[in-house]
Amino acid sequence: MLTMNDAVAESDRFVAVCRQHNLKITPQRTAIYLLLRDCRDHPSADYVYRLVKREFPNISFETVNRTLLTFAAIGLISIVESTSGVRRFDPDLKNHHHMHCIRCGAIIDFQHQGYDALEVPDPLYEEYCVLSRRVVLHVICPACIKSAPAGSSGGGAE
Repeated sequence: MLTMNDAVAESDRFVAVCRQHNLKITPQRTAIYLLLRDCRDHPSADYVYRLVKREFPNISFETVNRTLLTFAAIGLISIVESTSGVRRFDPDLKNHHHMHCIRCGAIIDFQHQGYDALEVPDPLYEEYCVLSRRVVLHVICPACIKSAPAGSSGGGAE
């Protein structure tokens, strides 16, 4: 849960980053950002659109999607690796890793210092500008394991 100081700092950062990129701070953009800031999961553009449309009935899906892509491009959010084909967004910019449930599509954040310390091979640094690193584990989550039919192993390759 965000403290009042954290919320103010994040709002100040939102305004500063938008201004730095000459992006107007509209009520719609602010609503999208606030919705994302309060998300602890990894919403899709459609999910964000359905929620923002409640406050702004005339907003289009394309406007929401373009805004999310713009926010990702300027560093306010990130785009999450997806196995479902649906682009998902991550408002949490702190270093963390993801588990993807291959059955239900859930994306779960986790921390692991060992993964944070993984070294990028030198040849990659010679050819690329490595901006970040994230480990993604493909898993079957506890809810999907629990709901697996009797006699199913609940794991392994399918």
